[in-house]
Amino acid sequence: MRPGARSEDDPASELFLLSWQPIENTASGIPANGRPREPAAMKVGLLTGGGDCPGMNAVIRAVVQCVVNEGGTCLGILEGWRGLVQDMTRPLDLGDTDGIIAAGGTILGSSRTNPYKNPDTELSRLRANFRERELDALIVIGGDDTLGVGLRLYNDFGLPIVGIPKTIDNDMAATEFSFGFDTAVNVVTEAVDRLRTTAESHRRVIVVETMGRHSGWIACYSGMAVGADFILVPEVPIDLPRLVDVLQRRRAAGKKYGIVVVSEGARFPDQEALIVDSTPDPFGHFRLGGIGNAVADAIIKQTRMETRCIVLGHLQRGGSPTAFDRILATRLGLAAGRLALQKRFGSMVTLSRGEIIETKMNENVVTTKTLDLNYYNEAAAFFR
Repeated sequence: MRPGARSEDDPASELFLLSWQPIENTASGIPANGRPREPAAMKVGLLTGGGDCPGMNAVIRAVVQCVVNEGGTCLGILEGWRGLVQDMTRPLDLGDTDGIIAAGGTILGSSRTNPYKNPDTELSRLRANFRERELDALIVIGGDDTLGVGLRLYNDFGLPIVGIPKTIDNDMAATEFSFGFDTAVNVVTEAVDRLRTTAESHRRVIVVETMGRHSGWIACYSGMAVGADFILVPEVPIDLPRLVDVLQRRRAAGKKYGIVVVSEGARFPDQEALIVDSTPDPFGHFRLGGIGNAVADAIIKQTRMETRCIVLGHLQRGGSPTAFDRILATRLGLAAGRLALQKRFGSMVTLSRGEIIETKMNENVVTTKTLDLNYYNEAAAFFR
């Protein structure tokens, strides 16, 4: 069996490690097999789409390093798919990217542009600009919507796409963990640790609303990390009587404050998630919000405890990535660069059991991954 190969009885046998296949040294003209040939430098485009995420710049840095090492060049597409539609680009070289590993956000900018929303105009311009820029590959860094567009462009028009999953919510089924998630959890943890002191001083219950539209990974992980009295996630309908009972019994036992962590997508039984804007975005999503305040109001009414709601919002996206996210993003960027150089298009790179692997992009790999309820059940052991 070749190094990194998976056995036939492995459930992930269609995936294989990216480390086993050597990459040709196109800069020197000497392939890995030792037979000299003329160099064939590639021109690789990069774009970042959807919500910004700590670690995106680390990915960009790694892709550029990988491609330049092999004699290629990189072109940054600005503001996601909008940049390819409107032909907004910038060259990327080692001087542009060497020092950005610690920077949050993305130097390329981002947007939630969906070219399939106006296919007669935007798709044709996108394809024309791709040809005019003479790109040999396009590395797409984004969540399920951005990668979904990449998948359609690969299937519909054969564009040479390589994908890298990005989401602070950790809700993409294709990858075990996504970069940005660890940073977001640490941001929430630090925020709650600070809120705890004022909650205790004023004998308050603090309800902290986190991001998490369809999955409760951020709320569950950060809630466990701060020892929250209760955690509310989209996967489990809100059990208000139990929540109230836990807070009242702990107050009676002498605890003078309470911490409740709730995902923005959490919902009461037989109700939809609360929204703050009835106008959908280009991908058909509504902006969620309000559940934290609704829970806080319910606690006040049923317990008469002084309660405040804190919505952390985009704080979870901002700031420097953690060391874990920088390393994961770097590994994914290098692997995606190798896939592009090896012209293995229609693929994406993900994390599985600590390994960076390749899998073909399809409808399954851009679907939502909900919270593993084993984590929630472990957290619920403290809801007493």
